[in-house]
Amino acid sequence: MTKTSKYDIKIAIAGTLAILAYFILPYLEVLPFALLGIDTATLPNITKAIYMFAYEVITLAIIIYLVRDQLKQQWNDLKKNHRAYFKKYFKYWFLILGLMMISNFIILMIDPQSSAGNEELIRSIFSEMPIYMYLSAVVIAPLMEELIFRLSIRNIFPHTDWLFIIVSGLIFGGMHVIGNVNTWVDLLYLIPYSIPGFVFAYVLTKSNNVFVSSGLHFVHNGILMSLQVLVLLFG
Repeated sequence: MTKTSKYDIKIAIAGTLAILAYFILPYLEVLPFALLGIDTATLPNITKAIYMFAYEVITLAIIIYLVRDQLKQQWNDLKKNHRAYFKKYFKYWFLILGLMMISNFIILMIDPQSSAGNEELIRSIFSEMPIYMYLSAVVIAPLMEELIFRLSIRNIFPHTDWLFIIVSGLIFGGMHVIGNVNTWVDLLYLIPYSIPGFVFAYVLTKSNNVFVSSGLHFVHNGILMSLQVLVLLFG
């Protein structure tokens, strides 16, 4: 067995464990309250927000630990090449924005009354816990999702770029749509939600650095959530 194949197996295991942690840990979030016999519905919003954010930080820390060796290498690479990465890849965010706007426009032409269920959920939570929602979406989610949907899936498909990009984008889009499908039109939102996933995955294949795709993801979520703040304040 060559060094390369041993490394491939090692990172594939790390990626698989990170994915499992990402999907399993949310089911354990309410376990402490269940054991203590506390009804979470009776908790003040600020208490729920602090707990949920702390739990997300812990989940992120576990995932970071599982892929720590790769992150160390890629962080050192980012420090040396961040200017070149910014110059080369920041323009891809405008591609994401343009393609999402076009696809959303087409969906609205098909059904003017439709709206993405995920967006409605975000607005609902944002109206009740704005600080938590902003920090979660802008600080935690970009890195967490890039570590799972990009780095970890890439670890499983390290040598097949096109397959990785397709799988990463579709799973990423599907996770933002699943649970909010009531009509066939709702399925169309898989397109705009998958577009960032495809582009982030493409950027990772070219840069081989998850912090580059994470940076684009930070920008994307940060601008969208800032618009939510403006709507909340002046809408």
